[in-house]
Amino acid sequence: MSNTYFQFKQFRIDQDRCAMKVTTDACIQGAWTPILPGVKRVLDIGTGTGLLALLLAQRNQQITVDAIEFDAQAAGQAADNVNASPWKDRINIVEADVRGYRAADKYDLIITNPPFFNNSLLSEKDSKNMARHTLSLTYTELIAAVQANLSDDGYVSIMLPFTECAQWKDLASAQSLYEFERLSVSHKPNGSIKRVVGLFRKSETRSLRENVLVIKGDDNVYTPGFTDLLSPFYLDL
Repeated sequence: MSNTYFQFKQFRIDQDRCAMKVTTDACIQGAWTPILPGVKRVLDIGTGTGLLALLLAQRNQQITVDAIEFDAQAAGQAADNVNASPWKDRINIVEADVRGYRAADKYDLIITNPPFFNNSLLSEKDSKNMARHTLSLTYTELIAAVQANLSDDGYVSIMLPFTECAQWKDLASAQSLYEFERLSVSHKPNGSIKRVVGLFRKSETRSLRENVLVIKGDDNVYTPGFTDLLSPFYLDL
């Protein structure tokens, strides 16, 4: 049974009403995603517990975050988590379907850890299927939402399984979103890449900047790279 909460150094995530709980992958995305100079307005698509919004708000005191969530129970829990945090004045939870969401002012950064499994075995729980599988939000629909809400100079951070990256990249480039940097994540040295955090923008780039993060060494101890990245957030680092 999953824990009903996850305690970070500066905030707590209650997660008993959310289908998807706090994961190491999501923490990596929120801790690593660059907040480039000039970023003020951020959109978190599919916020769930509010985790990514809170991680970004802790990292940068100059940003405001709109965190959108379709599921009413998750949106309510995200709002509770935000309201209990030090950054409640800079994070706004929006209960809405992103497919119809159009912000008056576009965003400098969009971050999303979306439903990403296209052809995987479904769970018996409908809420988990909605959160993990592209049943409620397809890649094409997500790209359209990003294009509609991203500023011309903005960029999007998306986390996907390695097996899904090529499909997303092809669909994104067909809609004029181009990858310029990525973080590839593996669990052990010389292990296969399990997750990728990709950064995309509207202008093409000639080269892709590639980064690699290994979570644990052969001794099963967190690597220095992982420790440095997550130490501002994890209690045990």
